[in-house]
Amino acid sequence: MLYPRIIPCLLVHNKGLVKTTKFKDPKYVGDPINAVKIFNEKEVDELMVIDIDATVNNREPDYKMIKNLAIECRMPFCYGGGIKTLAQAQRIFSLGVEKIAVSSIAVENLQIIYEMAKMFGNQSVVVVLDAKKKKLSNKYELYTHNAKKSTGADPVAFAVKVQEMGAGEIILNSIDQDGVMKGYDMNLIRKIRDAINIPLTVLGGAGSLDDIGTVIKEHGIIGVAVGSLFVFMGKYRAVLINYPTPLEKHDLLDKHFISKWVKDC
Repeated sequence: MLYPRIIPCLLVHNKGLVKTTKFKDPKYVGDPINAVKIFNEKEVDELMVIDIDATVNNREPDYKMIKNLAIECRMPFCYGGGIKTLAQAQRIFSLGVEKIAVSSIAVENLQIIYEMAKMFGNQSVVVVLDAKKKKLSNKYELYTHNAKKSTGADPVAFAVKVQEMGAGEIILNSIDQDGVMKGYDMNLIRKIRDAINIPLTVLGGAGSLDDIGTVIKEHGIIGVAVGSLFVFMGKYRAVLINYPTPLEKHDLLDKHFISKWVKDC
């Protein structure tokens, strides 16, 4: 039986690990390599690393950093940031990365998703959708470049397009919920989940394990990515890399997924 994945998401800014709130005010929280070592010990399901500088600064991915992270990683590793060409993607895969995540280039050149999927396999190509709710409406808009550039695109319609082009997974990130730690945007998640049938990972809003459980209960087999919850501890947000223990994780999945799956069968 396939299980939901609980995935730490690390943001890299100026070569350091940071956390943002609504994609703003990056707060330094440590060294990416040290964080990876800790997550190795905690046996996480998968690790996502996004370099938030590469695209906005129009530079290539930091291959040295990616190589160092990949060497340390003992879990599936997804990297995103600055990827624009097949050659860049090929180089990143050669360093030991299992999946690449792209965003702005998918908006600028949808055809490249097809080309990447054909060359590297659908399961290796992930498209990140950074979405923000429009004021005074229930509609959402797709943004790129760390939420600095509005695309005018509807994330639901775009999710369908990237699925048709061969993307193997979509990462849905709520700009409004990023770093707020008050729960995921369930309305946005539902809209995307109902529109696609490829794997979906959601990001932005986890403030407790119950928030993760709510997504799993609602959507079952899904990736639940987490930032602040796994790097901060307590009401004063002291920096502490953490992840559910095997027992906590089992109890979480049993409460929100396993029992329901057995019952439904």
